[in-house]
Amino acid sequence: MSDTWLTSAFVCGIILLVSAVGYSIHRPSKRWRLPPGPRGIPLLGNIFNIPDKNEWKAYQRWSSEYKSDIIHLNMAGTPMIILNSREVSHDLLEKRSAIYSDRPRYVMLNELSGFTWDFNFQGYTKEWKDRRKLFTRELQPPKSLLYRDRTSKAINNFLHKLINGSADSLVEYLRHMAGEIILSTAYGLQIKPENDSYIKLSEVGLTPIIKSANWGSYFVDFFPVLKLFPSWLPGMSFKGEAKLWKILSLNMVQKPFDAVEKQIAAGIPNISIASASLEAIESEDTAAKIVIRDTLGAMYEAGADTTVSALSTFFLAMLLYPEVQKRGRQAMIQAISNERLPIFSDMQSIPYVDAIIKEVLRWRPVAPLALPHRLVADDEYNGYFLPSGSVVVGNSWAILHDKSTYGEDVDTFRPERFLRDDQPDPEIPYPDAAFGFGRRMCPGQDMAWSSMWLTIASVLFLFDVQKATGDDGVPIEPSGKYTSGMQIYPKPFRCTIKLRSPELASLVLLNE
Repeated sequence: MSDTWLTSAFVCGIILLVSAVGYSIHRPSKRWRLPPGPRGIPLLGNIFNIPDKNEWKAYQRWSSEYKSDIIHLNMAGTPMIILNSREVSHDLLEKRSAIYSDRPRYVMLNELSGFTWDFNFQGYTKEWKDRRKLFTRELQPPKSLLYRDRTSKAINNFLHKLINGSADSLVEYLRHMAGEIILSTAYGLQIKPENDSYIKLSEVGLTPIIKSANWGSYFVDFFPVLKLFPSWLPGMSFKGEAKLWKILSLNMVQKPFDAVEKQIAAGIPNISIASASLEAIESEDTAAKIVIRDTLGAMYEAGADTTVSALSTFFLAMLLYPEVQKRGRQAMIQAISNERLPIFSDMQSIPYVDAIIKEVLRWRPVAPLALPHRLVADDEYNGYFLPSGSVVVGNSWAILHDKSTYGEDVDTFRPERFLRDDQPDPEIPYPDAAFGFGRRMCPGQDMAWSSMWLTIASVLFLFDVQKATGDDGVPIEPSGKYTSGMQIYPKPFRCTIKLRSPELASLVLLNE
């Protein structure tokens, strides 16, 4: 019998032992009734019931099969509660937020990979509250309005690239624009038109988050004891991965912050959230500096890829639903004629563009599953027992594809569902589930909405987005398929993006 086999057997034995202990701790009394869910296997529970991809659709299907908005899963002894409707998510994550606002233990991401600085993954602690308070203060009106010129400049640079570049580089242009908006606002850094080192640094730093932010993506989240095992054991390769990620994490949060401090020390003008926040504290207040550093780092993590995902969905939808693009363009021309580009003050006067953005967020939500909450006390809801320590997940996909709310055609991209007589329909809920729930809802919604609005309005006004054609002259149909993960993106598609009139290029130049 080989040493490798014995080692593997030993590791499996430890896992089963930990599972048994976890199950005994969390197992409810027989007098309590858990929400329904699929049958699992002894000790490991439902770990193998969950598909590798698009698990939000499985949760939605189970919700229908069991005729319950709440689904229970046993994840190797840890209860997982899936919330599949707007009502139950509001009742628990909003109304009872005092006990539903914690986060589960992120062993891979936080403890091993060094992302403890990112308040999005911190527990409901003073550290989290300090960082969220700063984030909210700076990225919501009136403070956020001070930095809209940075957003306008980055979007204008993006429009230049669409005019002079190739549509095959669309996603690259979107990533650069999103990075420029956040880094120039947060740090006041001058971003290079191409191959900017700070954008590259931050993009690389996002990789660990994308891979491990869905709790349970790595077995060590279920079995924290595994982090104590030596890396040479079979199945411990995650430890080497985490070692590299720790370097990426530190670079992402520290290097842009160091650059700002050097500029300030050298007397170089820097108008940014970083400089304003640093000027408001004592220079020797190290703890306050760390709060500022961490919060700025979280801004990129929270905003960059979400913007890329949402805007990629917009471009895909324009290919698949050309009638929406046509109506959106007509709405823009009617509102501002052909004399200028859209500006932020137009946001309240073009309801159809608002409806397009709402439909982008609803049709293909950036994060189909909200980041998990953790229940810190036993609770009861509609006769179901919800144990303390449960991981609680809002199924944004199910909520935003609820036929009773948004109509039978939820799989169709139709902005008109948000309108009545060409004005916002108050009976149709805003797709806020796309931004999370309760006290954990994204505090950067204002900046996200305004940057998406100006980008989408400008593209509708300036360009004609069409399907690319093959060598045979036949249009290439986009697959319409998406990746699977914490955040989803359209799988690569080809398109052409052309000015609807050559004269419009001068408006982009005038807007510099």
